[in-house]
Amino acid sequence: MNFYNRQLALERTSLTETLTRATPANVERVLANPQVTFDGFLALLSPAAERYLEPMAQRAHALTVQHFGKVILLYTPLYLSNYCTNFCLYCGFAAQNRIRRDRLTLEEVAAEARLISASGLRHILILTGESRKMSSVEYIGQGVELLRPHFLSISIEIYPIETAEYALLAEMGVDGFTLYQETYDRKLYAAVHPRGPKRDYRYRIEAPERACAAGMRSVNIGALLGLADWRFDAFLTGLHAEHLQHRYPDVEVSISLPRMRPHEGTFKPQHEVTDREFVQILLATRIFLPRVGITISTRERSGF
Repeated sequence: MNFYNRQLALERTSLTETLTRATPANVERVLANPQVTFDGFLALLSPAAERYLEPMAQRAHALTVQHFGKVILLYTPLYLSNYCTNFCLYCGFAAQNRIRRDRLTLEEVAAEARLISASGLRHILILTGESRKMSSVEYIGQGVELLRPHFLSISIEIYPIETAEYALLAEMGVDGFTLYQETYDRKLYAAVHPRGPKRDYRYRIEAPERACAAGMRSVNIGALLGLADWRFDAFLTGLHAEHLQHRYPDVEVSISLPRMRPHEGTFKPQHEVTDREFVQILLATRIFLPRVGITISTRERSGF
């Protein structure tokens, strides 16, 4: 069963009821148990866990040191293009926003590669707006060929594509994949994606599995925190990552935790995530998934 069908089955139950039923005793039992079930993950995300952030942090820290050591991996993003054909209500790049659009020439890509490499960074993430016309797979591949001599790892964050296309990019040197589902609330997803290819929820949610099947070494997923109820999206993101780890044990699975930030357009998030809530998501995710990589955006304040 792929994750899309698994989510459909899960939606027959009420996650909200499970969250509200969680008690301090439930949280304490989870923290005392070396194995964390799906219900345990929900308990760690519940309001009852808010008073347990310190013991959660101690356990999460121990797991991080055990599996990763005291290591932080740095990478830099490189936008090849910001043209987009989607009309997402929450995104500054959305097609309806009147912003300057541009696409790097191959000469500009080569120049950026030299400059970024000279800074000492050896991992790069190339991004595009979601426009096949302005950022074709062929164009992205040409960019990869120019970047490959300068970097140890090249990842992509582009529009969803077919398995064969992911495999082609992997053959050319791409070893990492990032794609955010934005929200796992399917009704809200339809509402905030009124037009454009991104409206196809199923095609997008199945893209990480296509990337895994195509031979990507690492796959990174996430939800845009603030679009929907953060507990719902954090839980479904964790289950999605667990599904990928179980089905593709040779792939390094990671989760990103991006929060809504000011952007071009008029969309106002209905579920803003506080710093304490963000920390709760981070800790619960690490305890539930000890081996998953966790990415924190530099859009967060450096002090935080």
